[in-house]
Amino acid sequence: MKLSKSFVVALAATVVAFGASAQGEPGLTDKTIKIGMFGPLSGNSMAYGFDVINAAKMYYDKVNKEGGVNGRKIELVVEDDRCNANDLLAAVKKLTEQDKVFLLNGGSCSGPVVGAREYVERVQVPLVMLNASGDGALYPPSKYIYGAFSISQRAVGGSMVQFAVEHLKAKKIGYINHDDAYGGWNLEAAEFQAKKVGADLQVQSINPNITDVTAPMLKIRAANPDVLVITTYARPVSLLVKKAQELGWNKPIVIAVNGTADLKQLVENVGNKDAFKNVYLQEVMLDVPGGAKLQWVYDMYKDYYPELAAKPGYPQTYMPYGIPSAMTVVNALKAAGPQLTREKFLDALSKTKFDSKVMAGPIELTPTDHAGQKSAIYLKFDGENKTPVPGSYRSAWVYQPK
Repeated sequence: MKLSKSFVVALAATVVAFGASAQGEPGLTDKTIKIGMFGPLSGNSMAYGFDVINAAKMYYDKVNKEGGVNGRKIELVVEDDRCNANDLLAAVKKLTEQDKVFLLNGGSCSGPVVGAREYVERVQVPLVMLNASGDGALYPPSKYIYGAFSISQRAVGGSMVQFAVEHLKAKKIGYINHDDAYGGWNLEAAEFQAKKVGADLQVQSINPNITDVTAPMLKIRAANPDVLVITTYARPVSLLVKKAQELGWNKPIVIAVNGTADLKQLVENVGNKDAFKNVYLQEVMLDVPGGAKLQWVYDMYKDYYPELAAKPGYPQTYMPYGIPSAMTVVNALKAAGPQLTREKFLDALSKTKFDSKVMAGPIELTPTDHAGQKSAIYLKFDGENKTPVPGSYRSAWVYQPK
């Protein structure tokens, strides 16, 4: 068949445009997209990121086996940030300047991720966090940064207040948070939610390194709330639950996802299972870890990492969190089309909405809110067994420019 001259010229122009687009963008060719990943792969905080990255990697590999994204295969470059601000920034710089990735998909620890915001904005590289809440990098919204695919810290606080009022019928809530930025974020939304539902919040803000929680617990007891909500890190949680039992506390205690990474260690640190007679745990996935609704994730992990899955302690607690983040990246890359640019990718990110089949609520991103997930479920925990409470509970807090 003879092609017309005009058709040949048009086809050539399309090919040239496609090639020029690929060549003009870092980490992009007509056959590959290079993504830079980072998280704590070693050190004391390894539990927050090692298997989260493994989950994202297996999802990207699945996408590649199914043909890639708009004709391109995904290439990964992975760095260890050890959950340390300096190491994370060094990893981000290496991936951006030396490896020249198209986008960054990393960050399991909020503080270090927040510290990289200025650099990310300056070099204008898209950053899609892994499982860090990263409120300080998400609010006010940055054109280049999206995250909180597990849950934002603000949503942690808002959801817990909603659960306390709606399910536990609390009118007065004791609320213990940290006196740092992390604690301030969840308290801001908790106060917003409490005002919205007409609840009285009795707050005690404690230092993350506290060793004696007697004073704050005595103040909480004196306030006589209906429920105690704890949004601290893991170590203070064990001190607070133990002290609550010593003081004869028998009302519900609700523990945020921040403090539940190692429940076996929590129970050991408290030292008495009776302290867990009326305890609830916040969970940001749609089911108990390993539950029927999440079985596909755990089966996938066993297929990809059979030797690792056979070891005690694996998969790690937060493993499934890596899936929604990788899904978000892939969905936005697909929506951006074959003529891919960072600008098109960022625009597609800002219009993202889907059900990950992993988290408690939908992943939803807008031009004015870059935090992906705002819901949680709750589990009754007796020190050994976890029983889901029906329903999910969503934070109502919305960012308002000042």
